[in-house]
Amino acid sequence: MYRLAMPICYPHLSYSVFIPTTNSSSSSSSTLLFAKSISFSGRRRTTANEFQLRRRCSKDSDASLSVEEEEKQSESDMSFSPLDKDLKKVVQKTASTFAPRASTASKNPAVPGSTLYKVFEVQAYASMVIGGALSFNLIFPSTEPDLWRLMGMWSIWMFTIPSLRARDCSKKEKEALNYLFLLVPLLNVLIPFFIKSFAVVWSADSVAFLAMYVWKLGLLQKKEEQV
Repeated sequence: MYRLAMPICYPHLSYSVFIPTTNSSSSSSSTLLFAKSISFSGRRRTTANEFQLRRRCSKDSDASLSVEEEEKQSESDMSFSPLDKDLKKVVQKTASTFAPRASTASKNPAVPGSTLYKVFEVQAYASMVIGGALSFNLIFPSTEPDLWRLMGMWSIWMFTIPSLRARDCSKKEKEALNYLFLLVPLLNVLIPFFIKSFAVVWSADSVAFLAMYVWKLGLLQKKEEQV
């Protein structure tokens, strides 16, 4: 026979000590097995509780980080949105003041699908191609800078952009053309200070034209959504 003594508890260990009253080997072995089973169950419960607490802490930390990231993103959007709006207003006002516009206040007849709309499109891209050929000295070739190559360098600003703006285009496309109407002259004036080449200036204008359309119309985002 054996008698149960006072239980002993630790943070990660819980068991009871049994004091045997006889010298029987069977009673001592059963006592040890019973104590080990209690100790193992106590450890298992403790580790399970710790695991649950860690999972809760990790979830709370992830949630707090996501909230902080959303707040930072919203703050950055709020900081950039007023600047973007002001820039759009300035560009729109300047382009509407100096860019060619309709002579009458009636509705624009160059609506999508009309013949006039297609004429303006063909005129815009044809002038862009012919201007590139003039800039690269493929048409009316000459060994010296002349008026033809100068017109080719300025063809995007003089013919392509006004022809596209004359159509009844979307708001985003009109905004892109307004930006280009101000950006292309800056490129044409600044680049010759570093590189005196008609072809380089026309190439820079073409790259700016494509980049502005991709940015304002969101062409890359549409392709990603389709994929």
